Amino acid sequence: MNKLTKVEAIEKVKNELSKIDGKGKKNRTGRFVVSALSSIPWVGGVIAASSALHAEKEQGKINDLQRIWLEEHHRKIEELYYTIYQIQETLDNAGEEVQERMESEEYLALVRKGFKEWDNAETFEKKEYLRKLLTNASAINLSTDDLIQLFIEWISRYHETHFMVIREIYKNRGITRGQIWDNLNGTLPAENSLEADLFKRLIRDLSMDGIIRQERATDYAGNFIKKIY
Repeated sequence: MNKLTKVEAIEKVKNELSKIDGKGKKNRTGRFVVSALSSIPWVGGVIAASSALHAEKEQGKINDLQRIWLEEHHRKIEELYYTIYQIQETLDNAGEEVQERMESEEYLALVRKGFKEWDNAETFEKKEYLRKLLTNASAINLSTDDLIQLFIEWISRYHETHFMVIREIYKNRGITRGQIWDNLNGTLPAENSLEADLFKRLIRDLSMDGIIRQERATDYAGNFIKKIY
């Protein structure tokens, strides 16, 4: 991540926040930024603590624990602001239909839910999934809002390895479990190994939740063809 770009991104987000007047009037971008920040409870505390920090520094009252806490949260808020900037920059360059979509309460609800899960995400990969999902969700015809809400919940619920399995199934129609394992690992494990048990668990999780299913033959109307033994 380019440091200069990151600093510029943070300043741009701060500039949007400064445009909000005392009556709460916000422009289109301001509504997006506020919706994202409002879903993360610690943001207000960090901003308030940062404002008080300068006065305490002058008086020599700041302690090591307070300094460490602020440094950690400043890192998190920089990451948050940069993510907001990445989405905002893409949407600002989109067409008028997307611009109108940004103002809708339906999209802002997705932003609030998405950033809430973004804050709880434990890995960079999950944060990227959510960033891309919220960016693509600005296209009205991409998918229904209910389905996007479900995607956000899936990102929160499942491990990245689950998504690796889903990706292989999506890319390779009719792929078998053995072929999925070969594509992901390459070395066939023993049936009684921990690796085999974990892989079975991944498949079982996705199958029981109805996300994947075994491929079956269908007729022209899409009805399953019963097997004749």
